[in-house]
Amino acid sequence: MSKDIIVAIDGYSGCGKSSTAKAVAQALNYTYIDSGAMYRAVTLYLLQHNIDPAHLDEVLNALPQIDIRFVTKPTSTPPIYETHLNGENVEQTIRDMSVSERVSEVSAIPQVRHAMVNLQRNMGAEKRVVMDGRDIGTNVFPKAALKVFMSADLIERAHRRKEELEAKGSTATLEEIAENLAERDRIDTSRTENPLVKAVDAIEIDTTHLEFDEQVEKVITLAQEAMTTNYTKL
Repeated sequence: MSKDIIVAIDGYSGCGKSSTAKAVAQALNYTYIDSGAMYRAVTLYLLQHNIDPAHLDEVLNALPQIDIRFVTKPTSTPPIYETHLNGENVEQTIRDMSVSERVSEVSAIPQVRHAMVNLQRNMGAEKRVVMDGRDIGTNVFPKAALKVFMSADLIERAHRRKEELEAKGSTATLEEIAENLAERDRIDTSRTENPLVKAVDAIEIDTTHLEFDEQVEKVITLAQEAMTTNYTKL
């Protein structure tokens, strides 16, 4: 008998977490939640309103004004997932380099993390969720039935991110992207509030030399095994 579970996918930026999570959610008929998009949406709001993340009082005043929702268009093949900020589709805008350059700084603010984690937990309360991010298995859902930690070589990640940006009409040099990823890695792994770290019981998947379909299939197989395994996790 299969059980409803939560699939938590953590790892470094550019490893294919979001793309993999989307494909896994589609295959399992689960809900996909992009936690990284939530922090990007907060960052975008601060940029739009000229709020310096270093000014904590302004950030705290802004948080109640930020409404983040995910809209799925399942009739598309594959399904289209959109991040909406205060009613506006910002899925493309939050991927711009201007947001990428500030998102780790914003996501390191404890009050921002607390607000987003509460929202993420509410979204995953009914299970049947695939969520990717940096502290999903260690903090948001520490009792998730399946925890995956994805990694990949920095230069390979930079190449992938460059292709992603170009496909969306944005441009940046490979060097700029690699520097941005390295800096994000540094901030994410060294922050005091729930840093990026592999959960003790997470299964690591190095995607450097994997084709996209291969990494998706690995996670689907692990999820199916978790669904049929007797466990006491929430």
